[in-house]
Amino acid sequence: MHPTGLVKKWLYAITNGVEIMENLFTKKVPLYFETEESQLILGDSFKILTKMKPESVDMIFADPPYFLSNDGITCQGGKMVSVNKGSWDKLSESGISVEEKHKFNRKWIRLCKKVLKPNGTIWISGTLHNIYSIGMALEQEGFKIINNITWQKTNPPPNLACRCFTHSTETILWAKKNDKKSRHFFNYQKMKEMNGGKQMKDVWTGALTKTSEKTEGKHPTQKPEYLLEKIVMASTEEGQVILDPFCGSGTTGVEAVRFGRKFIGIDVSEEYLEISKRRLEKVANDK
Repeated sequence: MHPTGLVKKWLYAITNGVEIMENLFTKKVPLYFETEESQLILGDSFKILTKMKPESVDMIFADPPYFLSNDGITCQGGKMVSVNKGSWDKLSESGISVEEKHKFNRKWIRLCKKVLKPNGTIWISGTLHNIYSIGMALEQEGFKIINNITWQKTNPPPNLACRCFTHSTETILWAKKNDKKSRHFFNYQKMKEMNGGKQMKDVWTGALTKTSEKTEGKHPTQKPEYLLEKIVMASTEEGQVILDPFCGSGTTGVEAVRFGRKFIGIDVSEEYLEISKRRLEKVANDK
C-alpha cells in the first residue's frame, strides 16, 4: 500500500475507533480487496497459505471441493440442471481417484494447521463424497475431532433417480490440534441462549440458502448465513481472526464482520471473489 494510503487508513481507524487488521503474511501477497476488518486474496490456497505467518489465525472454516462434478443431473428451482460446479470441483478432466482426493485433503489441512493458533479450531463442511477422507486426514495431520455436526436441510433437492434415499444432510467436522496443552474456546452459554435456553445438540436443522442472501450473485455451494453465525459465535471472540481458504461467495466473511471478527478469504475464482467483495461492502455499511 502507498504511504499516503496507509496514513489515510490509520486516520480512518483512529477517527472511527476501528482496530487495524494486522498483516499476517511473511511474504508480499497482493490483496484483491481490503477493509479494516477483512481481506480477500485471489489465488491458489496451497500457495497463499505458505506465505502466512505460523499460528496467526484463531479459527478456520473450510468448505473445500466436494468433487461432485461428474456430468450428472440434479434438480434446482424445479428444473433439471447439471451437477457440474466448475473446474475447481475437479482435480483433472479424466476424473479423480480416491488416492488423489485424499492427498489433496491432507495437503490443504496440513497447511491450515501451520497457520492455526495452538488453541484455535477448524470447521470443515462436506458430504459423503469427501467427508470420510477429510475425517481421516484431520487425524493423520494431528487434529482431534471435537464434534460431528449434522446439518439437516428442511428443503433439499428432490431425488430424481429414485434409487436411493433423498440426500438431505451435510456434515461439519469441528476439530482442534491434538495437543494436551490445547484449550479451545467454546461459547457454551451463547449456544444455549441461541437454542431457547437448552443445550445445543449436534444436529442443526434449517433451510437452504435464502434467495435474499444471493442478491450479489450466486455460488453453487453457498452456505446459509445462520449456519456460519452459529459457527462464528460458538468458537470465536470479538476481534479474533477467521480464515476461509475456499471462501467462494463469502458467507464466512459476512458473519465474521457482522459480529466484530477479522476475516481473511482466499479463492481461486475472481467471479466469486467479486460476489464476496460486494457482500462484505454491504455488511460493513449496514453495521
